[in-house]
Amino acid sequence: MYLDQQQAPNINQLTAFRRDLHMHPELKYEENRTADKIAAYLTALGIPMVRGLGTTGIVASIHGQGRDASNPGPAIGIRADMDALPVQETNQFGHISQYPGRMHACGHDGHTTMVMGAAELLAGQRDFDGTVHLIFQPGEEGGAGARAMMNDGLFTRFPCQAVFALHNWPALPQGQMGVRVGPIMAAALRFEIVVRGRGGHAALPHTTVDPIPVACSIVGQLQTLVSRGTDPLDAAVLTVGKIESGTVENIIPDEARIYGTCRNLTLASQQFLIDGLHRVSSHIAEAHFASAEVIIKPGYPNTTNHRKEALFMGEVMREMVGATHAHTDVLPAMTAEDFGFMLEEVPGAYGWIGNGADGQPGVGLHNPGYDFNDNNIALGAKFWDRLARRWFDTQAQR
Repeated sequence: MYLDQQQAPNINQLTAFRRDLHMHPELKYEENRTADKIAAYLTALGIPMVRGLGTTGIVASIHGQGRDASNPGPAIGIRADMDALPVQETNQFGHISQYPGRMHACGHDGHTTMVMGAAELLAGQRDFDGTVHLIFQPGEEGGAGARAMMNDGLFTRFPCQAVFALHNWPALPQGQMGVRVGPIMAAALRFEIVVRGRGGHAALPHTTVDPIPVACSIVGQLQTLVSRGTDPLDAAVLTVGKIESGTVENIIPDEARIYGTCRNLTLASQQFLIDGLHRVSSHIAEAHFASAEVIIKPGYPNTTNHRKEALFMGEVMREMVGATHAHTDVLPAMTAEDFGFMLEEVPGAYGWIGNGADGQPGVGLHNPGYDFNDNNIALGAKFWDRLARRWFDTQAQR
């Protein structure tokens, strides 16, 4: 059942740690102060670590009784992200961001703190047979920091038989948790479409090839790729978020640029949208004597939970918050998460911890009024501690 906040280790110290991170947010691959604070906390706990993976990443290893770096035994990875977002905070509480234009609008300060709490519990009582690798990752917000750490040898230097992560989820009230087998987060890519025409005087449109109405036609027709081209049960999103063209009112420009993103839960539907971007753009442009170039900017893969690990994570959630508050078949979200890179290499699962308040949903992620719910620090720390110990128990029973 749910474990009360007072049962967590040094909760006041951990809360102060979380709020300090919130006050000093750092963007992707700039998490130097954050990494220093984490390293100092780990050092005080006597936990060895390696710094610098993926630029600012840290891996701290907690060995159970009778284990060390030369004989780590079975190993589990627990990942927390560290970076903030380029968002101007609008909150008025005492731990508001001290850096204009930057804030922890996605709760990575809380994710890090929950894992720090787990580090204290695991290091304080090492009666488990194996090693827990705590992975503090940079650059999740668009920087593919998971892949950067992997490129620096994350899983070759610190082999894991399973890897897990939690993200706070404002749609769930605090005290509830969720997970699912299969895709829980979507794959994401970005695209740019360059429509090229022939500029000229606005009073002489017949002497030009105006790229602006061509771009508008392309944007309108792209919407049918999802509404009429994909299976309604195979979720997909195509969003145009930006259009650029022109300089002043009386000049028809040479080109227009369209920027957008695609989100998919399957590779097949992602490829369908990529093919459709090329087909729709080129044919509409050609019909208007213009041309269109589609530039695909690869992003994150699906975050697809492995069956055994997701079911195991769900069991631990039920132990922590009870069967009615542990949701083991949540609907997937169309947001993206670079933990998907890790799950392509190592079996594991990614779950949600509710970030609402007073039984209600909370302020949404990436919102300037967002804040991590500090009541999750104790729950998250205890959850990671129990998950690691239970996982080693299952390995011993094999």
